Amino acid sequence: MYRAITRKIEVTVEPNFMPERSSAENSRYFWSYTIVITNTGDETVQLRTRYWIITDASGRQQEVRGEGVVGEQPVLAPGKHFEYTSGVPLTTASGFMTGRYQMVSQSGERFEIEVPTFSLDSPGLKRVLN
Repeated sequence: MYRAITRKIEVTVEPNFMPERSSAENSRYFWSYTIVITNTGDETVQLRTRYWIITDASGRQQEVRGEGVVGEQPVLAPGKHFEYTSGVPLTTASGFMTGRYQMVSQSGERFEIEVPTFSLDSPGLKRVLN
């Protein structure tokens, strides 16, 4: 599991290689990832936007920006969490993702929180990120 904390908002990520949706012969590899966002602070916050940088084993990068996550802009009261699962395809058997969410506090302040960089590895190719 990968973990980052920014301004008392904890983000954990658990990636999972999906062999049933992957095909080495067709250079298609697919991972799901489950993210849990937990508000350990004292103020209610809302996730507004996401920004991802997805890098494959050849160094090719794709940037993804958008409103919310999985069609939602969750509001997190103190002590509450939001969990979702999404997925990503690559043309290589490994890669990594990193990103951030833009949040807005109850008082209207906008700020960004870090999503920890996480590794996308096919079985047998697992590596450690710094």
